[in-house]
Amino acid sequence: MSEIKTFQFDKDKFEQIRSYKFGRNWPVVYVIEDGKELYIGETTSVYSRSKQHHENPDRAKLNRIHIITDDEYNKSATLDIESLLIQYISAEGTFKIQNGNDGLRNHNYFDKEKYRAKFESTWEKLKEMALVKQDLVQIKNSDLFKYSPYKALTEDQLMVVKCISKNLEANKEKTYIINGKPGTGKTILAVYLIKYLKENKKTKHLNVALVVPMTSLRKTIRKVFSKVAGLKSSMVVGPNEVVNKNYDILIVDEAHRLKQRKNIANYRSFDITNKKLGFDNSGTELDWIMKSSKQQIFFYDKNQTIRPTDVRPDKFNKLGAIHYDLVSQQRISAGEEYINFIDDLFDLKDLRKYTFPDYDFQIYDDIHKMVEDIKNKDAEMKLCRMVAGYAWPWNSKKNINNHDIEIDGLKMFWNSTNQDWVNSKNAINEVGCIHTVQGYDLNYIGVIIGPEISYDEGNRKLIVNPDNYLDANGWKGINDPDELERYIINIYKTLLTRGIKGAYVYIVDKKLAKYFRDNIKLNRQISNTAAKEKIVSPYAIEMISVPLLGMAPCGAPFNAEENTDEMILVPKSKIQRGIEYFILRATGDSMNKVGINDGDLVLCKQKLTAHENDKVVALIGDRVTIKEFHRDGAQIVLRPRSTNPEHRDIYPDEDVQVQGIVLEVINRFEYEE
Repeated sequence: MSEIKTFQFDKDKFEQIRSYKFGRNWPVVYVIEDGKELYIGETTSVYSRSKQHHENPDRAKLNRIHIITDDEYNKSATLDIESLLIQYISAEGTFKIQNGNDGLRNHNYFDKEKYRAKFESTWEKLKEMALVKQDLVQIKNSDLFKYSPYKALTEDQLMVVKCISKNLEANKEKTYIINGKPGTGKTILAVYLIKYLKENKKTKHLNVALVVPMTSLRKTIRKVFSKVAGLKSSMVVGPNEVVNKNYDILIVDEAHRLKQRKNIANYRSFDITNKKLGFDNSGTELDWIMKSSKQQIFFYDKNQTIRPTDVRPDKFNKLGAIHYDLVSQQRISAGEEYINFIDDLFDLKDLRKYTFPDYDFQIYDDIHKMVEDIKNKDAEMKLCRMVAGYAWPWNSKKNINNHDIEIDGLKMFWNSTNQDWVNSKNAINEVGCIHTVQGYDLNYIGVIIGPEISYDEGNRKLIVNPDNYLDANGWKGINDPDELERYIINIYKTLLTRGIKGAYVYIVDKKLAKYFRDNIKLNRQISNTAAKEKIVSPYAIEMISVPLLGMAPCGAPFNAEENTDEMILVPKSKIQRGIEYFILRATGDSMNKVGINDGDLVLCKQKLTAHENDKVVALIGDRVTIKEFHRDGAQIVLRPRSTNPEHRDIYPDEDVQVQGIVLEVINRFEYEE
């Protein structure tokens, strides 16, 4: 059982830690703080480590130590929990973190899922102690978490850091290109390197900056840098700002978006910068960076060049750079398999080899339904957005009352801002474009593939319709149709790899939609066959018995049943220690829009309080119902989420008791073959 024990961080009181049962010879995690600053660590002797920390002037000014223990802790678990605490507490922003960002590792170990569940329980205890304030989900959705330099790195990221830092410390002037597909952690590593270099004794004196070509992403990362100890927002610059200083190291994120003098908005300003650096009009932003720095680190993906404005890949090939590759997928839950699937889908290759059953990828015939589903996902988990290719005019730019996109009677508006649109107030009611989401992570993305791309069934090839592609800077000066096709396909590949948990797709061209649907259907038939043929040993997954208490209607409430009907086996990984669970069988269709259908078994955790939008098991008098929890002022509202219009909001006129929170629908037979 996990516990948190607090002691004064005073050398005269360390004997109390020594006599504590977990004070010596046991792996623990600890937090030392004074309400403003904080240090997080792990050790097998917190007594000895406390004495060592007190010799450090920065630690000595802290006055409390919270020791996090568990009788099942081991060294691997405490290393993992230490890393998680550093990542989440630093991203919450309440404390100034004294930890450096070196040493955080992302590793597998036995029973990792169990200890991750223990971490969630520990976080709730830290909230009760007012050491942290936000829920883990809130933090995980924040920009400060996504772009924090406190990140546990993958093996390939660590290799890059080790190799590059060794050369930088030796002052060897070189150019590096870090290649990586979407979601391989290019931005994470770029930010990490800035923090690492400014803390390393051998490199902290160097003049270092992070170059971000895209205005919106640059603004977002500047906000993050302003909240991280040791970093400043001025360390994040645009390509045109590098000419103002001489840098030792320039780290360039999204380097594939560096511009050349073609189809740009301000030729005069571009020419002035070229002249200032001694270039003629053929100079590019890549040239500016090379001229303004001794060493360069470019994070690059040639398949994310989306306009003629972008510097061509051959320019990067001529740099004579040292190349490294990032391959571990960090964004998309389906991993590299999904990235390759999207590549092959647009390259018209065989899709039958791909399986990603845990990723929610769907093709829609009804645009209304897709938009509704994305909004429902956003209400559930936030950061779900609609995007489209640039195949509709931007009418609302001149008149905000004029809609931009209309499909099957549904009228939609383009993004009302280019600055941090993903996090803007009205983003869920708008449609973003490639320039608003490139470089960002979303939980779900809804992608509208416009009429600028279609499918020739006879020749089995994609066809680009230039007249339907309305980004003037995207097609001016292009005489080769293959080049334009490459840009448009790269746009959709990039859009379809923004979603962490799922991607929903609507395709305007019916022939292209059929091609997608037929190939994905074939892919899923192969996947399902493989899944059915797979034999799962009952000993392969550790199970826990959870009581089935009876039925709860997803319709009108009925009398509660307290007796246990039977015990249902549930994977232990879904269960947190210290929390009571139960299962109900849903009846009716009032919650079918959130995946709870008649007859489903619903796993719930006992909890007497609820937050807005929680799916709750509510007791109204002696009647039970499953509904979505809302408040209208002081009035509790229990809301159905159904395709059946007969269901109405329930405004109870008697006491309502929340009995539990619905976690998920479970498939009991999945583990009982």
